[in-house]
Parts: sequence; structure tokens; C-alpha cells
Amino acid sequence: MKYLMIIQGENSPELLERLLRVIRHRGFFVQKINAECTGNGKLLHITVTVSSDRPVSLLSKQIEKIFGITQVAVLGQAPPVKESA
Repeated sequence: MKYLMIIQGENSPELLERLLRVIRHRGFFVQKINAECTGNGKLLHITVTVSSDRPVSLLSKQIEKIFGITQVAVLGQAPPVKESA
């Protein structure tokens, strides 16, 4: 399944690195990622689409624990596309 996550945190050089490491260690694959600074450059707004057969709650709970993350929201899931032979 694919999940769309909106993540907000403090803008620091290591935040994206930590986020991607947690996603990989939890068994999720990044399908799409977009990150931009908001406000006066102090906040980072990240939109990421991940995929896995695992429940997204396993990932979102770990992301919330990352130092510098202020908000995590899972907006939805896309149903898997079945291939026909």
C-alpha cells in the first residue's frame, strides 16, 4: 500500500537524513518526496509518499520520536494496483 505523509520539523541539515534512515529501517520504500522551507527558514515542510505491506502506524510513531520533528500526519492510503496477466 502507498501512504501519503505530511511531516513538519525544525530546519536542520540532519533532519532529512534521520527521516530517510527511519523510513528505510522500518521497511518502507520512498516513492516520492518533497521538502521546502517555510516561514523565515526555521521550519521544514516535508511531503513523502511511502509504500509497504506493513502498517503505516509503525512508521509514523517512529518518525514522531525523531529529534526536531514537530508534527506528523498520515493523509491517506492509495489502494494497490493489481496487474492483470
